[in-house]
Amino acid sequence: QTMILIADSGSTKCDWLMTDDKGNKLGTYKTMGLNPYFHSEKIFSNAVLGNKELEAVASEVTYVFFYGAGASTETLCKIAERGLQVAFQAAKIFVDHDLVGAAYSTYQGEPAITCILGTGSNSCYFDGKVVSEEVPSLAYILGDEGSGSYFGKILLRAYFYKKLPEDLLEAFESRYELTKDILVDKVYHQPNANVYLASFMRFLGEHSTHPLVKEWVKEGVNKFVDIHVKCFSNWKEVPVHFVGSIGYYFTDVIKEVAAENGFKLGQLIKKPIDALVNYHIRYKLPQLQKLS
Repeated sequence: QTMILIADSGSTKCDWLMTDDKGNKLGTYKTMGLNPYFHSEKIFSNAVLGNKELEAVASEVTYVFFYGAGASTETLCKIAERGLQVAFQAAKIFVDHDLVGAAYSTYQGEPAITCILGTGSNSCYFDGKVVSEEVPSLAYILGDEGSGSYFGKILLRAYFYKKLPEDLLEAFESRYELTKDILVDKVYHQPNANVYLASFMRFLGEHSTHPLVKEWVKEGVNKFVDIHVKCFSNWKEVPVHFVGSIGYYFTDVIKEVAAENGFKLGQLIKKPIDALVNYHIRYKLPQLQKLS
């Protein structure tokens, strides 16, 4: 029996889903986010084998499709591949960028632009065969417009610069005990500053109807669209899909931005993993079976 394991990994967490070749879901698993930019082969294999349920089925897996943040060059993909091969010894391993996974998850048989708005942000164009990028993601220090880490920075600046309105200030202080020293340590000395910054998205999500929060999000999403959507020459002709928690929590804002900029809003998917299964059963598996 053909067993397919699909993984969608952001910087924060990785979702795994096991299915057979008919698309019957056989199990879902969670591990830490795996990013070959930060993590070694050993961390990859340990993360899988450290999950008891995943380890129990590892030997039965035929194909592993891993889509991850940071899997953006051949060298980085190889790190992930070798690490996963240790865990899934009998499987054929395919590693690709999380952007490719996002494009596959939103594919509905027609060319489209797919955007990721999660911890970080990025965009690509998928014509059904090739996933292409027009401008690079410059990550959380220089780029990531409209992402969780981007909005986390805005909130933290407003808090420390004493620019938060009374109601948000009270809510923030009752939730977090944050000093400048803690902040500096977390952002400048500890690893994964991007994940830390993006963790404040939860607070913003809870106050998504607050006028200031809406204003921030709208401005950030507009910035993202200017850079990462309008870079494609046909951005007005094809659907624009959004993957990740921002589009999901701030659907109204995304709809407003789409209407005001004049592009066709496609799907808003919080987690690509379920939609990835459909794509692989429909498109990927037949290709592989032809080859074998």
